Amino acid sequence: MSSVPLADGELNYLLEGPTDKPVLVLSNSLGTDLHMWDAQIPAFTEHFRVLRYDTRGHGRSLVSEGPYSIEQNARDVLALLDALDIAKASFCGLSMGGLIGQWLAIHAPQRLERVVLCNTAAKIGSPEVWNPRIETVLRDGQAAMLALRDASIARWFTPAFAERAPAQVEPIVGMLAQTSPQGYAANCAAVRDADFREQIASIQLPVLVVCGTEDAVTTPEHGRFMVERIANARQVDLHAAHLSNVEAGAAFTQPVLDFLTAR
Repeated sequence: MSSVPLADGELNYLLEGPTDKPVLVLSNSLGTDLHMWDAQIPAFTEHFRVLRYDTRGHGRSLVSEGPYSIEQNARDVLALLDALDIAKASFCGLSMGGLIGQWLAIHAPQRLERVVLCNTAAKIGSPEVWNPRIETVLRDGQAAMLALRDASIARWFTPAFAERAPAQVEPIVGMLAQTSPQGYAANCAAVRDADFREQIASIQLPVLVVCGTEDAVTTPEHGRFMVERIANARQVDLHAAHLSNVEAGAAFTQPVLDFLTAR
């Protein structure tokens, strides 16, 4: 693990794979850290130098005063690329990470090769969903994070997978319980305020949209909304809930790699 200094703290990252390969950036979901991608790393590092990081407010990265914005989180990615002297990279982000990917594809396309938007939407949820959660987390702190951990199992995974694969589920939901309440609430505000519905049509980069057929948070319909508006986008639907990279495993990894390595 390493870190780069930002103006207000340090961003934690991990850079793995051959130095002569193109760079792929992985961006975590709300309430997880860079280890949510562990299952993909062996396959991804065969083709890429993989750069994954803890989004501000998560893992070992800085927890600054909130609320945050998706633009702020995306500019952290640009600062990370600059610090590591990486001119261009492909980007794969899930949920909140997918919002960060949309901002980058709209506002900094010159820094990107290809973009994978997983289990995300041009707008995720409403203030009626996010505001009570922010209020509860700021009021109850770590107790609220533990309650969210239990509730997240049903959102993040199908019941069958949660029952069948506790060894995969437990470390992921454990990340949520360990997330800073201040950082989590600040990022809830970032997700709440992000709305790219009017802007995504400007994206000209190749885009793969990955959806979970059992995802009640960001549905395949949300995916189709993006694909219909982004000229060079296509969609893959997987049997999974919200964290499709964990639940679908190789069924997630292979189409993402096929897209990222296509000539």
